[in-house]
Amino acid sequence: MDREQHSSGTELGRYLRARRAQVTPEEVGLPPGTGPRRTPGLRREELATLAGISIDYFTRLERGKETNPSPSVVDSLARALRLEEPEHDHLRSLAAHAARTAPERPTAPSRSVRPGVKLLLEAMRPQPAHVVSRTGDVLAWNPGGLRLLAGMEDWPARQRNIARYVFLHPTARDLFDDWGNQVRGCVARLRALAGTDPDAPDLTQLAGELLLKSPEFARLWERYDVRGHSYGSKTFHHPDVGDLTLGYQSMQLEGTPGHRLVVYHAEPGSTEYDAMVLLDLAASDSAHASRTGASRTGFAD
Repeated sequence: MDREQHSSGTELGRYLRARRAQVTPEEVGLPPGTGPRRTPGLRREELATLAGISIDYFTRLERGKETNPSPSVVDSLARALRLEEPEHDHLRSLAAHAARTAPERPTAPSRSVRPGVKLLLEAMRPQPAHVVSRTGDVLAWNPGGLRLLAGMEDWPARQRNIARYVFLHPTARDLFDDWGNQVRGCVARLRALAGTDPDAPDLTQLAGELLLKSPEFARLWERYDVRGHSYGSKTFHHPDVGDLTLGYQSMQLEGTPGHRLVVYHAEPGSTEYDAMVLLDLAASDSAHASRTGASRTGFAD
């Protein structure tokens, strides 16, 4: 990650600065003022006034010199910044993290997927489904769950990561009808994790790689957006089965270090469902042709 920015202040202060830059005076009912602004968004004194706190206190909070804001101050800042509920929750988490006096030693989370979850993946066929880690590593999948992300099967298992795929794989921009929305969602999930576990080894390695290789990732990373999407629909322009729009649902797996089960679905009898069946068959045939002793439901070792 950006070492200079990471070494000064706190994640709480950096988040406040980033969100302050994204709110204009007009949005909160303030006059634009006279003369050019040195930075976009609200000035410190404007935000402090809106939140009902002193300018000095807010300045110390933003610079990381004050690390224990009360819940009422956090809520006031959230209202002044016009944060939605996920962003407000993230601000609360950052405040709690900043107040800790003894930092927790980061550890690499387990990549192990329970056998019962692998059975669920197989039972969901032909619906494409996969399990991802908190940073988006693809840990387990059924045939369609990997083949839906066209070209990812060509990468080694340890390299398969959703964020790495959408930013760096040459197929991704053409695969997703709304590629811009996909990359924003990936960055939002990683940025939310960075707020509460900034030194996590799995996060720092991935974010550092993407900051070096993708200017688009670097630009979005600095926005500090934390709103992801856990359900909805996605349209794919798939090289194997053509265009299809699938619903999706992301579910947190209890008892895991942040693993999520992501399932795509379509109504039986629809053209999308038929496309899922074809995708599942194509993936199974491909796996059979290159079988090396692994089961049809895959997992990353």
